[in-house]
Amino acid sequence: MITHKSILPFMVGSLFAISAATTAQAREQIKIVGSSTVYPFSSSVAEELGATTNNPTPIVESTGSGGGMKLFCKGNGLNTPDITNASRRMKVKEFEMCAKNGVTDITEAVIGFDGIAIAQNKNSAPLLLTKKQLLLAVAEEVPTADGKSLIRNPYKKWNEIDASLPDREIIIYGPPTSSGTRDAFEDMIMKAQTKKMDVYTSLYQTDKVKNKGYKKYHKIRQDGVYVPSGENDNLIVQKLDKNPAAIGIFGYSFLMENDDKVSAARIEGMVPTPTTISTGTYPISRSLFFYVKNSHRASVPAIDQYVKLFMGENMIGNDGLLAELGLISLPDAQRTAIRASVMQHKKLTLDDLTNK
Repeated sequence: MITHKSILPFMVGSLFAISAATTAQAREQIKIVGSSTVYPFSSSVAEELGATTNNPTPIVESTGSGGGMKLFCKGNGLNTPDITNASRRMKVKEFEMCAKNGVTDITEAVIGFDGIAIAQNKNSAPLLLTKKQLLLAVAEEVPTADGKSLIRNPYKKWNEIDASLPDREIIIYGPPTSSGTRDAFEDMIMKAQTKKMDVYTSLYQTDKVKNKGYKKYHKIRQDGVYVPSGENDNLIVQKLDKNPAAIGIFGYSFLMENDDKVSAARIEGMVPTPTTISTGTYPISRSLFFYVKNSHRASVPAIDQYVKLFMGENMIGNDGLLAELGLISLPDAQRTAIRASVMQHKKLTLDDLTNK
């Protein structure tokens, strides 16, 4: 005989199973992770989506580009992020990690340009640096006086690198290893400079043929001169405000947002501005990205609305909302072409990443 008491646990269990299955099949709120540089732009779009549609405001977390990729590539389950922001392009090894975990349908979106600012306290004396001098300030190993071998970095003051530089302590607040800004800085300053220097290529190549198999040098010193400062770039601004000797490394948008507290050092005679960044005349310029997990689009319908909003002229156009936050717009034709590919959910391929 079936009684109310005996059927109740069955009904409760069944309802729980149905509820769990429904939760697994759909989610209203978008989950976004990734770059601290892209974070202000992504957050602004998220807030606009929440304010102008019936969708809940997406959750945006600043995990760093590398940290975001790890979370994004874990799999297709709805407990993983829908979108990851990046202040540099997805790496081949990240694409392969995604594929290994079944994340094989990804769309890449380029939202604009950014410059990596070398910033200092607004009241500090102007600082004029070359890319090579910046390398010698941050590298773990530097050339000896005769240029024939490498030694552990001894430089503690800028004038020890070059007599033309100020008699001022070298203290650098910069991004951690999980950061896309650090990846981009290593690529554009460390790897690019050391590849031209025989003392690095001769010691770090893995093949007798010069530069073939060269292991690109990007070791940052760990003696306390370079201080990894987490994924919150505002903390670096606060440290520069308190320490006039220090410099900080972060995206142009944070420089612009805090121009009452910090100013930019000149790199190769150039300061970051919308014009110097977009034309590439500022030597530490880069593109900014986000990546969409297309397998989530059916279960998280708000993704398509968020992406459309983000890629719209009102956001990434020359006079868009994100320009007010420091995003440098792509040229009109490039912006139109990228928008079309994103709205068509173009699938990212390995060839896209290897044929730069």
